[in-house]
Amino acid sequence: MDSNELIRKVRRIEIRTKALSHQIFQGQYHSAFKGLGMAFSEVRQYDYGDDVRFIDWNVTARFNQPYVKIFEEERELTVALLIDVSGSNKFGTRHELKADLITELAAVLSFSAIFNNDKVGVIFFSNKVEKFIPPKKGRSHILRIISELVSHEPTCIQTNVGEALRYLTNAIKKKCTAFVMSDFLDSGFEQAIRIAANKHDLVALNIMDRGEDAIPDLGLLNLSDPETGQFFLADTSSERFRAQYQQWWQQKRAKNSEIFKKAGVNAINLHTDRDYVKSLTEFFQARI
Repeated sequence: MDSNELIRKVRRIEIRTKALSHQIFQGQYHSAFKGLGMAFSEVRQYDYGDDVRFIDWNVTARFNQPYVKIFEEERELTVALLIDVSGSNKFGTRHELKADLITELAAVLSFSAIFNNDKVGVIFFSNKVEKFIPPKKGRSHILRIISELVSHEPTCIQTNVGEALRYLTNAIKKKCTAFVMSDFLDSGFEQAIRIAANKHDLVALNIMDRGEDAIPDLGLLNLSDPETGQFFLADTSSERFRAQYQQWWQQKRAKNSEIFKKAGVNAINLHTDRDYVKSLTEFFQARI
């Protein structure tokens, strides 16, 4: 993709997603994210009924009378986007590829953040962290993120969700709102997601395509695994083969749902052939 084409594509994404971000949150952006921190504001003299836990003992000793700390809700958030760039997201049988849906979702969330004067940071990951863009504010920063989303070519094609979550835990010290955008076809990330969710407000955006739900009867097919590059011949006319695949897929979805639930992570399934605006709007309104 040459630079002119890249600029045009970034601009198209900006125009579309700016409007969608307003539509989804409708002025209730901060209300959708619970658990905002409390920042120290000032001290004042103790009044009857004040919580004794907030007494500032240093100031109290200095003035020989009790003072309490006053806190106010932190309105500035840090939003972290963990974006799966592995090979399985180059899949799509309906409206668009999973990777295209992830790009648009990331842009919508990014513009929602900057409209509310929040910082946005990004972690691109495959089976390793491919790139980290530290949290910053501003339109130029968001356009850089979208440009990277459109043009980034991963060095690996496999997935390691756990590695990305561990990086998040270590790289972002202050509590943030983190969106993990992936198809979660990986395994072994249970501990990492529990640790990350204990520190941050974590939301899993589970990207799916209808073509993954079942294998149609198309006879002998040469299939390939996008994350290993291996090819194999499959007899899709075999009812046993199709049933085994469907059983595996249903078990995988159920396992992921269990992982999210145990970790206390909000999760939402988003499909390449469905309008995600309604799904996201309902999801975030439920958090208010």
